Amino acid sequence: MKIRLFSTPVCPYCVTLKRFLDEKEVEYEEINVLEDIEAQDEMINKTDQVTVPVLDIDGEYIVGFDRKKIVEKLGITEED
Repeated sequence: MKIRLFSTPVCPYCVTLKRFLDEKEVEYEEINVLEDIEAQDEMINKTDQVTVPVLDIDGEYIVGFDRKKIVEKLGITEED
């Protein structure tokens, strides 16, 4: 499973999502869209959104920290 997190260092929701993924021991690639303009363009083109965080799980994009969708897509439980 390939997981990428489009984020910025100043986004509190990004920090919360990173903490959540780390606690669940989910490996992901973090992409700072303030520094990586190509990734920023990809994120906007795929989601029609300019907000972060955006999680790309095997090509399925989840905008925002939607805990329910993320847990479901990753196949983990809240108690893990």
